[in-house]
Amino acid sequence: MKKTVFLTISILISLNGCSGGLLPSVKKTTKSPWQHFEEAKKSFDLIVPHKTTSKDLKRLGFDPFETPNVKLITYLELLERFMPNQSIRMEDLDSGVQACLKIRELCQGYEILPQILDSKRYGNVFLDLFNFRRKQMKTGWKFNALIVLKDNLVVHKIWGGEPNIAEFEVKKNPLGPLQDINKALPPIKII
Repeated sequence: MKKTVFLTISILISLNGCSGGLLPSVKKTTKSPWQHFEEAKKSFDLIVPHKTTSKDLKRLGFDPFETPNVKLITYLELLERFMPNQSIRMEDLDSGVQACLKIRELCQGYEILPQILDSKRYGNVFLDLFNFRRKQMKTGWKFNALIVLKDNLVVHKIWGGEPNIAEFEVKKNPLGPLQDINKALPPIKII
């Protein structure tokens, strides 16, 4: 039995050349009309406060009823975002946001959070498989935007995000599969 397992692992490693093709990978995509950060930003830049209407937003791809993952935000949620504590007063806010929040129910926001993230493990399959060393690389982008509408007219917009994500993680466990043995075993009850 031990020879068969060792032989199988040896063959897999030699066929793979330790390049990581047998290691897991994950692709996380938030469905949206934009495939790249620049596309989302370009559409967002076409929005002009005090000029762009909710119909214009629909044409640009910012429609919570037709575009996936565009969130509708109530005026109460906007209050929490713009005034998270008492040190921020209504007078401190942008004039468009102030006017919007004062009319309450006719004030709403759109939150847009498109993203594409790839996560791949790479390196030596044997070391990864037996939990001695795991290398992981995350790449992609995230865009986030908030649009404030007063009675279907954009009065404020703000954006941010990460146009170029590149994260590398190396996790070393000198004891390999024994490193987290306490998670694999059931807890011992002492009476």
